[in-house]
Amino acid sequence: MLTRAGTVVGLAGSGRSRRLFWIGLYALILAAWVVLFRMTASPLPGVSAAEYWATLCVSAEGADPLTLYGMWVVMTAAMMLPSFVPALRVFGEISAVRASDSRSLAALVAGYATVWLAFSAMATALQVELYRLGALSSMGEALSPWATVVLMAAAGGYQFSHVRQACLARCRHPLVFFMEHWRPGLPAAFATGARLGVFCVGCCWVLMLLGFVGGAMSLMWMGVATLLMTFEKLPEIGRFVTKPLGLLLFLGAATQAAQTLNLI
Repeated sequence: MLTRAGTVVGLAGSGRSRRLFWIGLYALILAAWVVLFRMTASPLPGVSAAEYWATLCVSAEGADPLTLYGMWVVMTAAMMLPSFVPALRVFGEISAVRASDSRSLAALVAGYATVWLAFSAMATALQVELYRLGALSSMGEALSPWATVVLMAAAGGYQFSHVRQACLARCRHPLVFFMEHWRPGLPAAFATGARLGVFCVGCCWVLMLLGFVGGAMSLMWMGVATLLMTFEKLPEIGRFVTKPLGLLLFLGAATQAAQTLNLI
């Protein structure tokens, strides 16, 4: 009787822990979007957002890597955590067979976030180098129309690639992925999250870099990209998004090329 009562109390405590985990996760996503909103608006009267970021991100030696890295970390959290929620919910649901709990959920998120932190570092390095070469503005916007054409065409082509389809399959069917890779313990949950993060980067890295087309600090682009990447990972909806999005990107690249050549 005592054992059964202790089990009930333990399960109730576990349920509270999971609720606190989800509240904390959604609070983190909301906070990231609030920070992004503040970033895209200048806090100084009479100073545009572009001018504000130019003074904040640029020093005598060029772009400040730490400032840009912080921007990419916040942007990645705001954009990628919502798309990770469906997989997290699946991982949380297997707690019914005591295969996960709030601590393993946190470890899974930590592994996933570690991969995206590494991606943010690489994106920062790329943006700094492109800025120093004069290819990007201080707002992270491509200054050459042909760079825009190449980025959009590459993103469109990647939508149809076998590599992306293989990565997307893991993200769309997380239950199968977790059944293949689940192991007990927090280190195993961290490793599983990191492994899923690698596949997620494989799905989304080109779309993330499309921010250089309209400006890495464009709130509209971030919102649209977040919705697209989230919908793509839903098996019921995603198959209606991937190929049409690729075609739209090809069309955008062709339109930009035609405008650059003064054909339209």
